[in-house]
Amino acid sequence: MLKIKIIQENPTVGDISGNIKKIQEEIDKASSGDIDLLVFSEMFVSGYPPEDLVIRADFINKIQESIKKLSSDTKNISLLFGAPTKKGQKTFNSAFFIENGEIIEIYSKKILPNYKEFDERRYFFSGENNSIINFKGINIGLSICEDIWSKDFTQELVAEGAELIINLSASPYTKTKKETRERMLNEYFDLLGVPIVYVNQVGGQDELIFDGSSLIIGSEQSKLISLKSFDIDSEELIVTKKDKISLSVLSKRENNYSELEDVYKALVLGTKDYVEKNGFKGIILGSSGGIDSALTAAIAYDALGSTKVNTVMMPFDFTADISINDAQELADNMSIKHSIISIKEMYEAFSNSLIESFDGKDPDKTEENLQSRCRGVTLMALSNKLGFLVLTTGNKSEAAVGYSTLYGDTAGGFSVLKDVSKTLVYDLANYRNKISPVIPQRIIDRPPSAELAPDQKDTDSLPDYDVLDPIIEMYVEKDLSPKEIISEGYDESEVRRILALIDFNEYKRRQVPLGIKISDRNFGKDRRYPITNKWKP
Repeated sequence: MLKIKIIQENPTVGDISGNIKKIQEEIDKASSGDIDLLVFSEMFVSGYPPEDLVIRADFINKIQESIKKLSSDTKNISLLFGAPTKKGQKTFNSAFFIENGEIIEIYSKKILPNYKEFDERRYFFSGENNSIINFKGINIGLSICEDIWSKDFTQELVAEGAELIINLSASPYTKTKKETRERMLNEYFDLLGVPIVYVNQVGGQDELIFDGSSLIIGSEQSKLISLKSFDIDSEELIVTKKDKISLSVLSKRENNYSELEDVYKALVLGTKDYVEKNGFKGIILGSSGGIDSALTAAIAYDALGSTKVNTVMMPFDFTADISINDAQELADNMSIKHSIISIKEMYEAFSNSLIESFDGKDPDKTEENLQSRCRGVTLMALSNKLGFLVLTTGNKSEAAVGYSTLYGDTAGGFSVLKDVSKTLVYDLANYRNKISPVIPQRIIDRPPSAELAPDQKDTDSLPDYDVLDPIIEMYVEKDLSPKEIISEGYDESEVRRILALIDFNEYKRRQVPLGIKISDRNFGKDRRYPITNKWKP
């Protein structure tokens, strides 16, 4: 019999001593019990993804020294965890198996992802050999993240004698990833009859969110056991060997799945970890009385608590009284600090300074953008003085077509809704209000408006979002051609206008803050289109 405890933790990139301390804390907890093996996630010691840190010799040397000390201090329990290693001039993404105070095995990841947000071939060489360790009479096949996504690799590991597969992962969240993972691992178990323990990282790292959702496939109680999503968690399991390997877990768990709940939790966790891991005192955002800023404020409130969230209403001539009232009600519902700072005087000061330069020119979008830039300057000044991170409030739909102002509503340090379509914004707002009604219903019900001109509505410039968002998804996330999109029943002239806006506004998207990724393709590392580009689909 073998008793394993899997640890779903939230390591921090670059915090080698802090991540090692998390391992040591688990060793201390387990020392009073009968745990044989503690298992942590991929690249746990360095945090994932470490990006160009692994190019630094001092970074790798510190990791090697820390692992050597950890192993020498570990006598009564065995460990399996991930860390980068270096052999000669080659760096590897590896798994360390430590037993009786010695490093018994170092397995290096064979299949390196190099798509979307992944750049592993930039940093690592592929491992050459599979690894099966015999521990307490059980042959355990080791794999790291992308390895398990290869059916050929998994079958090969079993053919070589693996009776149990343990996968160390740092698999980022997307709306489709969780179900895909579960389906794939279940199919492996049905095909191969070998239990799989899948240990995933949890936490936010810049634009990436790791959902945890670690899996135990092939237990006696249930075919599939899932750990918590978007939270630190652990599970103990007993591995027994008779005619075949069987697993049993010590706790009962219900596996409920809600895509909307998961998206919301991902946004909360991403906001929390970005603010706290980077040492910001709190956040500040412009609260317009609109749906995007209301949802952003609610997410920040759930992530950080009321004392670290600050909102500012910055009215002008076109700001409706109900917008001012709704922004105040939103703040009152969450007991967050809220202030009102008019931009009228600063707008007039800018305008007066530009009268001579603008002589003979009719008013146009310039004046609308100037309002937005006054608000951006105000928020950034408050950020500098008070030490708060500015959250921008734009969504993916607006970013796609450029419905935003550079150095205005795009000014800030982190974009919570960057990968969230406008239609999903409404769904998330309604979901949040079912937990407790913090967003005033009028904000949800009102037609969206930038309020930069009299009686302005988003639909003055854009099609309805239930038309716009599917077109954006098909073009950006699925790479469909204009002809394919039009064949879905959309108006040709409208499709071509929207696609032209998406392509033209790449230059804007390159200059906005990073934001949380939840889709299969976000504007960021996933989609890298050249700005200077003559291709017309």
